[in-house]
Amino acid sequence: MEVDESSPSSLLSSPSSLSSDSIDLNFLPFLRREPKSEPASPEHGPLPPPLPLPLPPQATAAIAVAFAAPTTPDLSSPEVLTPLQSLPPNPDEDALFAEYCRLASLYLLSAGAGAIVPAPTPEAAAPAAVQPGSGSAAKKRRPRSSELVRVSSLSVRDQIYFRDLVRRARITFESLRGLLLKDDERAEALGLAGVIGLGSVDRRRVRADLRAAALMADRDLWLNRDRRIVGPIPGIAVGDAFFFRMELCVLGLHGQVQAGIDYLSAGQSASGEPIATSIIVSGGYEDDDDRGDVLVYTGHGGRDPNLHKHCVDQKLEGGNLALERSMAYGIEIRVIRAVKSKRSPVGKVYFYDGLYKVVDYWLDRGKAGFGVYKYKMIRIEGQEPMGSVNYRAAEHLKVDALSMRPTGYLSFDISMGREIMPVALYNDVDDDRDPLLFEYLARPIFPSSAVQGKFAEGGGGCGCIENCSIGCYCAERNGGEFAYDKAGVLLRGKPLLYECGPYCQCPPSCPNRVSQKGLKNRLEVFRSRETGWGVRSLDLIKSGTFICEFSGIVLTHQQSEIVAASGDCLVHPNRFPSRWLDWGDISDVYPEYVAPNHPATTDLNFSIDVSRARNVACYFSHSCSPNVFIQFVLFDHYNVSYPHLMIFALENIPPLRELSIDYGMIDEWVGKLTM
Repeated sequence: MEVDESSPSSLLSSPSSLSSDSIDLNFLPFLRREPKSEPASPEHGPLPPPLPLPLPPQATAAIAVAFAAPTTPDLSSPEVLTPLQSLPPNPDEDALFAEYCRLASLYLLSAGAGAIVPAPTPEAAAPAAVQPGSGSAAKKRRPRSSELVRVSSLSVRDQIYFRDLVRRARITFESLRGLLLKDDERAEALGLAGVIGLGSVDRRRVRADLRAAALMADRDLWLNRDRRIVGPIPGIAVGDAFFFRMELCVLGLHGQVQAGIDYLSAGQSASGEPIATSIIVSGGYEDDDDRGDVLVYTGHGGRDPNLHKHCVDQKLEGGNLALERSMAYGIEIRVIRAVKSKRSPVGKVYFYDGLYKVVDYWLDRGKAGFGVYKYKMIRIEGQEPMGSVNYRAAEHLKVDALSMRPTGYLSFDISMGREIMPVALYNDVDDDRDPLLFEYLARPIFPSSAVQGKFAEGGGGCGCIENCSIGCYCAERNGGEFAYDKAGVLLRGKPLLYECGPYCQCPPSCPNRVSQKGLKNRLEVFRSRETGWGVRSLDLIKSGTFICEFSGIVLTHQQSEIVAASGDCLVHPNRFPSRWLDWGDISDVYPEYVAPNHPATTDLNFSIDVSRARNVACYFSHSCSPNVFIQFVLFDHYNVSYPHLMIFALENIPPLRELSIDYGMIDEWVGKLTM
């Protein structure tokens, strides 16, 4: 077996030099069952049967209408004229039914036979990292390559490039998934629960993450598919969190949809021997012994596919042999752990915990009485802390912080009860107590001249008696749609969002009231030797969710000029880059996608004085590759020149990871915030 060394420069290929051929998913429409498969998710149950039923006449007619109607985009065609976001906000039942039928038929038509295709020769392989394509639909999906490479080292510039590349793919995946779920909600509201072509199968079992991944594969947007990477994946950090297993496949972190061992088969390997590259530890196997840095992993095979119990002895073949061969060659294994979590839509979250080496293996008698192969794996030293360990540590900190950190806490709540969730202050580096010297403002204080007469401008709020729905006054303010899904996740960024406010008649439970409710995560201001003061969360934060508001004393343009002369610390909202454009952007799949330009804001000439009063957001560290972004929101007044600065997650943020934001123009005021 040969392991090639690829330099960073070879990976940083220009878009024109990258392959645009498609890839073979090898999983749609029905997953190919592999040994060592994880237990079926109780939320979804088994997958639909493989033989679709004939479409009823009304469905066939509806699909014909859908393909002919110019206002309904054809997801199966590269010449899409209108993205899904441009559908009418309140379509009639026939149009909605047609769209639903079209999506269902697309899912079936794009599935293919799911057969394993022989791997291409190394000469036909493309660079390791796949750049987002032009959006042209692929006619034939390429299988995973058999060429093994290792990324030896990356410069800081290369690390930022690949991190942004991975983030872009994750945003596309999550945006598509959210869009499909939104369409599902509309169909279910009309009582369309079954999937066309699959009889009475519940549409919730045809998961949105599978459909989103398929759409990305059609556009050649899966990363690291053209070469098998041994060791770390560029752009993926130890501790990163993933809510869907399909995301691991899209990024190339683990290429098997069900199998717990990802390996290159003997038939594909240049040496004629199988080689393992990654494993998933789900915690659902009785013979596994997981102690963190030391892991005893049970091999695959010998299990009843329905009962998930061993019934025969395992054999040293397939993934089992691949792990043994990886031990012989000294090849490191990527380890991903699945941890139960109430914050996950599927009840668990996947953490990338870094690289391990297989140091020993043996055949043992399992708890069920049958022979099982066991592999002792030891974590390589010098890596970042494991995400699964940080997750459990953060859970303990929320319950009994002093037992884990007897010293270092300066305050358990610097907000003094002004926030719904406490904001701790921790410093085990030096004697700096600077955050205690500021008054804590959970909400900004606007000048009366800026909001006077603006509370009921344009007719005030909506008159909804129950939760708002499409067609209400606040929906029209947002361009005919709501910004959030039913879980409060931002669907796509906009220049300005309108939430229901104090002048609306809808109840507090209205899904259009999100950022105004304040903190939902346990945040902690901490002292760092690298960034000065920083902020981290004790909770797992899902991408697209609200974190906190940027608060202080709001000054008009004239007031700002006077205060700036005295050297006070001012934050200028117009300097924050428009990173809201990234969230919800699906232009890689639909090139004709146009970023929303309504509602619009005027020139933001105001500033926020944080020299005397501030909140937790003022301690976010700066990064040109941040994990949060600013979204402008209005809810308590309607002066578009003075919106609230709401902060949302740009990616999944695991517990105890520092939150970073792009301040844009860097000058002295950023240093004053973080020092």
